[in-house]
Amino acid sequence: MIVVAGEALIDLVPQDAAGRDADGRDGGGAGGGTGLPALVPRLGGGPYNTAVALGRLGSPVALCSRISADAFGEALVEGLRGAGVDVSYVQRGAEPTTLAVASIGADGSAGYSFYVEGTADRLFTAPDRLPDAVRAVSFGTCSLVLEPGASAYEELLRRQAARGVFTALDPNIRAGLIPDADAYRARFKSWLPSVALLKLSEEDAQWLGGTPREWLASGPGAVVVTRGGEGLTVFTRNGGEWSVPGERVDVVDTIGAGDTVNAALLHGLCARDALSAQSLADLGADSWGEVLRFAARAAAVTVSRAGAEPPYAKELG
Repeated sequence: MIVVAGEALIDLVPQDAAGRDADGRDGGGAGGGTGLPALVPRLGGGPYNTAVALGRLGSPVALCSRISADAFGEALVEGLRGAGVDVSYVQRGAEPTTLAVASIGADGSAGYSFYVEGTADRLFTAPDRLPDAVRAVSFGTCSLVLEPGASAYEELLRRQAARGVFTALDPNIRAGLIPDADAYRARFKSWLPSVALLKLSEEDAQWLGGTPREWLASGPGAVVVTRGGEGLTVFTRNGGEWSVPGERVDVVDTIGAGDTVNAALLHGLCARDALSAQSLADLGADSWGEVLRFAARAAAVTVSRAGAEPPYAKELG
């Protein structure tokens, strides 16, 4: 089983001027004549999307999180169940659900503003143990920024790594949530000895101010850098470096694309019994090429439709 640890939230996605979602569904008007687009709630959060994507790909997966008991929270839990995600490690709370208001650029790129004060996911506490069958644990995004939950997720990361469990990290930087950039960068570096696979976007890498080779020297067996429509590149501890191009599609929006890549990488590596830092370092060009192309194909499906809607295995052939 793969466990994904981190937040579940609601993305509020704007409709277009015709009062429809980007996928064409009628939304009942664009902002009620105010000149502002109506906002459509969509299930989201980087770790949540990753868990759903893994479930849709057919990987045994659980989400370890804290989700509100409000209506949004109920919808999030039902979305997990619908994707075959184990919710045994989901804590519940009376506090409201975190909201992320998305703005979509002309090229489909997404930006976010967050409403996080007093929300349920911030009060996550690390469980005493995870399933005995856990093969990997994935971390990232807002959950490693917002206290007090961030320290609990960090504790879980270090504990699982110390047990020899494969750990993956996707920092998925949301700069607006980070009050002290230098402190976060130092904290990020402190996580690397406990990380087997580091996946991040080109923009994240630039913001963090390091290089894949520098990060590999601190612990990970491989670093995967996503380059949007240009594709993906992997750097391995043994000196390997391989790239694949992105798949050409009409982009609706990029919400959930990186999370889909994260899930596809974990799914592909698990299928190859490569869930250890040393196994990642030892994988050759052919195997990495297959894993990266699968991830690029999965992400292409996600960006071709509105919101975080990762593909099912049958859609990828």
